[in-house]
Amino acid sequence: MRWDNLAENTTKEGSGALFAADAVTTRTFDTPEFRGITFHEIRARSIVNRVPGASRMPFEWTVNPYRGCTHACVYCFARRTHSYLDLDTGLGFDSQIVVKVNAAELLSRHLASRTWQGQHIAMGTNVDCYQRAEGRYRLMPGILAALRDHANPFSVLTKGTLILRDLDLLRQAAEVTEVGVSVSVGFTDQELWRTVEPGTPSPERRLDVVRALTDSGIGCGVLMAPVIPFLGDHPDQLRDTVRAVAAAGATSVTPLVLHLRPGAREWFMQWLGRCHPHLVERYEQMYADGAYAPTWYQRDITRRVHELAAEFGIGPADRGGARSITRETPAPALDGPATGPTQLSLL
Repeated sequence: MRWDNLAENTTKEGSGALFAADAVTTRTFDTPEFRGITFHEIRARSIVNRVPGASRMPFEWTVNPYRGCTHACVYCFARRTHSYLDLDTGLGFDSQIVVKVNAAELLSRHLASRTWQGQHIAMGTNVDCYQRAEGRYRLMPGILAALRDHANPFSVLTKGTLILRDLDLLRQAAEVTEVGVSVSVGFTDQELWRTVEPGTPSPERRLDVVRALTDSGIGCGVLMAPVIPFLGDHPDQLRDTVRAVAAAGATSVTPLVLHLRPGAREWFMQWLGRCHPHLVERYEQMYADGAYAPTWYQRDITRRVHELAAEFGIGPADRGGARSITRETPAPALDGPATGPTQLSLL
């Protein structure tokens, strides 16, 4: 594996590898929730990552304590990152999880550096920092504490329910800096959820997280992501999802249409061929020009979701931004329908 370049005890210079093989401890746990999953524990060299300038991400810095994700979403754009470690981007991405066990220590050191200027840090935008592994490794409490102690603004995007474990830390951080929380719920269709997001909590449980955060005085937005063409974009499905998001007390709802980057595209299309072979040709036509659905389609989904949001009394978030959870921030006014594509590379 190409693991040398990010490890603390790297000895090879210019190898281009990412972790040192001798710095990796591989573990398996014979418990139902982790059966079939291999964890590669590594002491990383760095934890704060700069987003490339050409990216569509609406932020510049990220922290990712894990690589790979047991959520096993068939569309996950981060699958390609496993190839950088010479790991499989299909089942390997779902079951070979890299754990940066020194993430909190590295982050605290980075935030204390004289060169760091306190920029916003986004989490959960590559793989979910509250996936099942977090229940065992508990990396996020240390990460949140470091951000709190340095009053560094941050946001968290998750499909997981474990975030409620860290509610007190989120409140403490919000007293000293800007904090944003968003939950990803692309649809409430049970059959669709079971097939495309088999390792995630159900949409209902995720909406319970939104409800719990709201009841605790923490504003939480929902990224309606992804909206899956021909499977999750029927008007009734969109209405049911936005209605449920509103009932959970979300401060905003922002639709993101499915995008299929290399690595994810191949895995998704294999799944589509098995489960919905009649849609393969339509997808090949829709995504013929690249990773993103046509602009007209993105605009149509955005318009319909925003109209439903207005009907149910919620509005879209600022483009790509997570809502601040500081209590003194007033609720935003409703935005009008988008006039351009709102596809963001978040999920």
